[in-house]
Amino acid sequence: MAFVIGDSCVSCGACAGSCPVGAIAEGDGKFEIDAAACISCGSCAGTCPTGAITEE
Repeated sequence: MAFVIGDSCVSCGACAGSCPVGAIAEGDGKFEIDAAACISCGSCAGTCPTGAITEE
């Protein structure tokens, strides 16, 4: 299962820096995770200060 970024994202970029495969990029108004590239490691969820990242 891939992770997704919810509406509580504040576009801080902490998640993008923690992704070992570079699956996270800035989208329109919030960061987005490329589900095809996500390896479901969860490191992004652990770094998100608002808890916006959850498993899909």
